[in-house]
Amino acid sequence: MSQDETASVPPRRSTLSEMTTSEDWWAIWCGGFLLAVSFAAVWLGRPSDWNNLVSAGSAIELSHPLGDWFGKPGSWKQNPLDAIGAGALIGTLGSFLVIGILFAAAMAARGKSAGRFIAAFPVVFLLATFAYVLSGQSVVKAYNLEYALWALLVGLIISNTIGMPKFLEPAVQTEFYIKTGLVLLGAEVLMSRLLVLGLPGIFVAWVVTPIVLISTFIFGQKVLKIQSPSLNMVISADMSVCGVSAAIATAAACKAKKEELSLAIGMSLSFTVIMMIVMPAFIKAVGMDEVLGGAWLGGTIDATGAVAAAGAVLGDRALEVAATVKMIQNILIGVTAFGVAIYWVTCVEKDASGARPNAMEIWYRFPKFVLGFVAASVVFSILYSNLAGGPELVDATIGGSTKTIRGWLFCLAFVSIGLQTNFRELAPYLKGGKPLVLYACGQTLNLVLTLAMAWLMFRVVFKDQIDQYLP
Repeated sequence: MSQDETASVPPRRSTLSEMTTSEDWWAIWCGGFLLAVSFAAVWLGRPSDWNNLVSAGSAIELSHPLGDWFGKPGSWKQNPLDAIGAGALIGTLGSFLVIGILFAAAMAARGKSAGRFIAAFPVVFLLATFAYVLSGQSVVKAYNLEYALWALLVGLIISNTIGMPKFLEPAVQTEFYIKTGLVLLGAEVLMSRLLVLGLPGIFVAWVVTPIVLISTFIFGQKVLKIQSPSLNMVISADMSVCGVSAAIATAAACKAKKEELSLAIGMSLSFTVIMMIVMPAFIKAVGMDEVLGGAWLGGTIDATGAVAAAGAVLGDRALEVAATVKMIQNILIGVTAFGVAIYWVTCVEKDASGARPNAMEIWYRFPKFVLGFVAASVVFSILYSNLAGGPELVDATIGGSTKTIRGWLFCLAFVSIGLQTNFRELAPYLKGGKPLVLYACGQTLNLVLTLAMAWLMFRVVFKDQIDQYLP
């Protein structure tokens, strides 16, 4: 999210207006378009005797007709140029063109400058490509140092040395990249599995999160005695719910100052960088189960994209569990903002007229891209279960294009996070250390309670059902 977007909360718009200008809705439109085109290409390119092959139970190897046009840099040992062979180069250029053209069109439709985006995007994409090349080195791969880490480091080095060049800002679309990538991820999470993971995920996300939020806020008010209740609330919500989105929604509900919101977001991004690197390494070091590790990541790391990237480091099962838990937790953004608005009106800033916030506040705060994630999951679950050769068609659609595009979008997002995170700018707001202590203590409580609940739900109560669907 750009500095302009985080500086203030946009005015309310009608739902129809939001659907044509909102970042969340355009993440749905972009992700939906990519999924539809990809599936249509596979469907039209299937063999003419497809139904007969399926009925006969023949082994079918179905490839994506456009698969060669989507790719990323490969592996290398000593010469980085080996990562960009002919096939990788064509795939990388194809991904660049598809993402660049699609997002430029979306920026124009949202009333932003497509020209400025087009001018800046090649540089951001080049940084993402560099991160992919670094992660492809054979020794680096052996230590599982994934592209997300390198993407963050590349961005952080630039931001904290020379500073992010102004002309890059239009292409530094962290949330837009992440949300679109998560809509694509929805097609990879079949509803049969989502339903199985959903119930234990609800206990992890909807029981622990409110406890951590309320406990951290009380700790900040009663023990640390933070002077600004709004700063306390924004940090508590940011840390306990899901980072930047929750901070922005809560800041609007409690009328937090711009500086307070910037501090919460800055700390969130900084802790996200640390946790997405340290937690997967810790989980692997102690030999923690992949499913349990994924649930722990999903319930604790603030940013949704960071959760997905950290889960991917552990494996596909961890990624699916982590993303599902985080999606369930994301639903609390609207509920949390509505609850904070009610509390602020009735307790912190009592209104003599007795005015109460409108119930539509939940809808205003609800992260709409979650609808795209669920819709993609439902549609592709139906295709998977009901079409002749559905599993082969869906696997070719995802494996041949959309999974690769999703990886690029996450990589672009983490380059953007790094470019936006300048540690020097946070120093003035950390004077006295109380905000940092609040965040650290709250996150520690979050880590402990989430791990305990994740173990109870995913490895004890629902263990058999989960192991059946995630062998």
